[in-house]
Amino acid sequence: MNNHFNIRPARADEAGLVLKFIKRLAEYEKCADEVVADEATIHHSLFVEHSAEVVFAEEDGVPVGFALFFHNFSTFVGRKGLYLEDLFIVPEKRGKGYGKALLKHLAQLAVERNCGRMEWICLDWNKPALSVYRSIGAIPMDEWTVQRLTEPALKQFAQ
Repeated sequence: MNNHFNIRPARADEAGLVLKFIKRLAEYEKCADEVVADEATIHHSLFVEHSAEVVFAEEDGVPVGFALFFHNFSTFVGRKGLYLEDLFIVPEKRGKGYGKALLKHLAQLAVERNCGRMEWICLDWNKPALSVYRSIGAIPMDEWTVQRLTEPALKQFAQ
């Protein structure tokens, strides 16, 4: 890993940069048309409501990756957990250990914050990411499936 690599929290004036990384991740995941967030929404959600946090991975002061995470809660563990929503390293910087460094940083935050676990989801076709996750000791939760109400369905059901 580069000696000029560091991880730092996003600043309030970087909502546009966060959105840029979200869009690049969505392109990689083949769902760019699903991104409806804009810079104002990201700024409000992250830096006003504090709904989630973002850290950037930087090489020589240039952001090359990001992770967006928040706390959830496990009733079985009885404590909060750290939920990783997004992790993305720009393609030209992959293979240098930056993704694993971001995961380690988040694991350290989770331990510091007394979290009982750290969780995330991964697309089943993303073999490089799954390989990294196995290498750090993450285990798949094959017996669980993600369920989702999108905004239209959520609003209709809430009536």
